[in-house]
Formats: sequence, C-alpha cells, structure tokens
Amino acid sequence: MSRIERSDARANRERVVSAARGAFAEGGLEVPVREVARRSCVGVATVYRHFPTRADLITAVLSERVAVCSAEMRQALVDPDPWRALSGTILRFADRQMQDRGLNEALLGSHEAGLAFRRERNEHAAALETLVGRAHAAGVLREGVAVEDVRAGLLAIASFRALPPERSAVLIRRLGKLLLAGLRAPN
Repeated sequence: MSRIERSDARANRERVVSAARGAFAEGGLEVPVREVARRSCVGVATVYRHFPTRADLITAVLSERVAVCSAEMRQALVDPDPWRALSGTILRFADRQMQDRGLNEALLGSHEAGLAFRRERNEHAAALETLVGRAHAAGVLREGVAVEDVRAGLLAIASFRALPPERSAVLIRRLGKLLLAGLRAPN
C-alpha cells in the first residue's frame, strides 16, 4: 500500500530542499543539517524524517541542479549556431562557479556526493566534445584547439571559486571572456 504524503509534510520537504539548495550554494556541501533546518524553519528531526541521511538531502538538492545542467547541454546540442552553443555553455559554466559552490564541489571535486552523478558527468563531457567538434566543423574555433584545451580553460575558471566571492566573480567573468577570445577563430 502506498502512503499519500500530507500537504503539510510535502510543504516541509519543499522548504527543506529550498533551504538546503541555498545553504549548499553559499557554503558548500558541509553546511550543517541544523543550519538547513534553521533556514527552512523546521526542526532537525523534520529534516531527517524526509532525508534519513545527509547524503539523501545532498542528492535531492543536486539532482535538481544536475537536471538543469543536463537540459542546458541538450539545448546547446540542438542550437544551430555552433559558436553560440559552445560559448553559451562556457559562460553558463562560469556563472555556476560564482553561484553554486555545492554543485561545484560535487561535480568538480572529490566530494562523495558526485559519485551519484557519474553518468551525467560523462554525458556532459561527451556533449562538450560534440560542441567542440561542431565549432571546428563550422570554422569558428581556432585551429588546433582540442576539447582538452576547453576543459583546461573550464578548470582554470573553476579554480577561482576558492577566492572570496566578490573577487572570484570579477576574475571568473574576465577569464571567461579571455577564454572565449582565445578559442574563437580569427575572422
């Protein structure tokens, strides 16, 4: 027999996920559960009732974010403009470095939460390779640039997320523009 979730319980769960999303984005995946409970205006026991382990909570939050990333990659793959598709992907990546520390820790770092998203990481890597190939075929990517070069640029962008937020935002934007300028084929 399936249990129907009460509306107040469903609302509590949604508040917990929303609060955790903000807490993890700002403070990373090690933010204490009691902080998530405080932000969602529920008790710690309520958090654990919905998410028996910290990993369950992290996975619930990251699943939504990874789904958004996957949808954006699918949109880039069908974009008829290869440069817009690749450059948009790079700029969205840079934007995430400034806005979502938890997602970055899971997907780019060694946090165990990232293991649940191995398939998605592989799909995103394959999509990036396709975008680079399309940009080369269209002649909009500098000759000799390989997908590894693009990945190196993305890792350089990601490295700035460890700086204070106001400083990292400026540097990430500058490096993103510099990376795009260096990748684009001369006219």
